[in-house]
Amino acid sequence: MRRVVVAFVLFGAFVVAAPRAQESGADSARRTAYDQILDLNVRDGFVYYRALKGERGKLDGYVNQLGGVAIEKASREAQIAFWLNAYNALVLKTVVDHYPIQGHSTEYPGRSIRQIPGAFDRLTHRVAGRMLTLDQIEQSVLEGFKDPRLFLAIGRGAVGGGRLRSEAFQPERLEAQLKEVADECASRAQCVQIDRAQNKVSASAIFSWREKDFVDAYANAAPAALAGRSPIERAILAFVEPRLLTTEKDFLAKNQFQVTYSPFDWTLNDLTGRGGR
Repeated sequence: MRRVVVAFVLFGAFVVAAPRAQESGADSARRTAYDQILDLNVRDGFVYYRALKGERGKLDGYVNQLGGVAIEKASREAQIAFWLNAYNALVLKTVVDHYPIQGHSTEYPGRSIRQIPGAFDRLTHRVAGRMLTLDQIEQSVLEGFKDPRLFLAIGRGAVGGGRLRSEAFQPERLEAQLKEVADECASRAQCVQIDRAQNKVSASAIFSWREKDFVDAYANAAPAALAGRSPIERAILAFVEPRLLTTEKDFLAKNQFQVTYSPFDWTLNDLTGRGGR
């Protein structure tokens, strides 16, 4: 009788645990498919859009699956990874749907995602059971996680955006991946550039767009010597300072420089024509 009871308990435990394992497997398989798309088509933040459009079945398949995902009860790491991957994949789809882009607006470069009408604020996508624009994902979903590194992790389909990775964000590696995102910012002129000759620090417009997020997270971490600067300047400097070279840190320590915002470069991050396929 004891053997029967033990066997029943073990069987019951297996039955209860099985759906969770199966759901995790589906999440992993979906993310692996997206990871392969990025590995094949993204190099140093630039995308082989022409090649991706020619073989877009996998991308469409991944995006179509996003609508039915129940993510609200997942871990914080799983939710962040899901939404970052979803946002970046939807940007890829938006570009591919209109590629090659031939824009006529003089407000943006001719080859720019901004030449697609309503790309960020009007085109809606079904994600996790909701109909959302890209702007709504950024402002009502990503903002809720209170981690401004996320705004540097989305590529926005532009040279000036965060450096699009050649891999998907993964819950188990999320912190390490976001640390790399932050580290890259300090080494990319599109994000932060220290010009000692001009006595200037130029920061991406992303810092001004997401000013409150960066101020809340980093302003109080700035060195006391920078107390006289504005909250956003303190936040930017506190964010990048630990990642700078010694000579750059010494330059900041003098506190005699001007902080400016660089114009955001909306040129499409297209590798086609840059030696790409």
